[in-house]
Amino acid sequence: MKKILVLSLLAVFGVYLLEVLFKIDFGHQFFLHGVKDFYLTTSPDKMGVANVVTAIVVNFRGFDTLGEVTVLFLATTAMSSILYKGRHQLGERAVLFSSSRIVMTGSKLLFPAIILLGAYVFIHGHLTPGGGFQGGVIIATGFLLMLLSYEDYKVSHVALSLVESLAGITFASVGLLGFLNGGTFLQNFLPTGGLNNLISGGVIPIIYIAVGFKVGAELTGLIYTALNEKD
Repeated sequence: MKKILVLSLLAVFGVYLLEVLFKIDFGHQFFLHGVKDFYLTTSPDKMGVANVVTAIVVNFRGFDTLGEVTVLFLATTAMSSILYKGRHQLGERAVLFSSSRIVMTGSKLLFPAIILLGAYVFIHGHLTPGGGFQGGVIIATGFLLMLLSYEDYKVSHVALSLVESLAGITFASVGLLGFLNGGTFLQNFLPTGGLNNLISGGVIPIIYIAVGFKVGAELTGLIYTALNEKD
């Protein structure tokens, strides 16, 4: 009986889903001139942003990006709390590694390059593919490499908390300034500069730099909590 009920519900859902899809007039003239054209025209011409995806994520739907950053913060906080309780009950280091001299030396050489790459990705997010989330993940990967290579490698939770807090305050402050100046959250209030120049895009580079630091700090803190015992 339960299987019949589930199959019936799936059948009804499938019928309505197909009905909606068949009603969409794909290829219609309307789709040739829609929202996409506004994005593709406004981003480079009025905002000075070469990466249109960045303009959409950080400006046109910037309030939604704020929600994504908040979700990441809540998820990492909850996960860190769970992992902390588990380590506290064990009373010893959660994960042990034994790396060779080659791995340790290679990690030292690669770590600065990984951090530089992450910074490059979120600083140039308005010009090239990438942005704050991607750059932050790359930076966290660099710290993960060091934590896996060196058993006694330490990361300051105070420093991570400070960086994360300042980045979040910067994001919210720039968004509120845009609201006060233009009436919408993250509204641009700075000169846009010239297209393809590093100093361009108005507030978008500032937002992506803040997001990059925030994501990098949050993920690094989570990784450190998962691999190391409480000091």
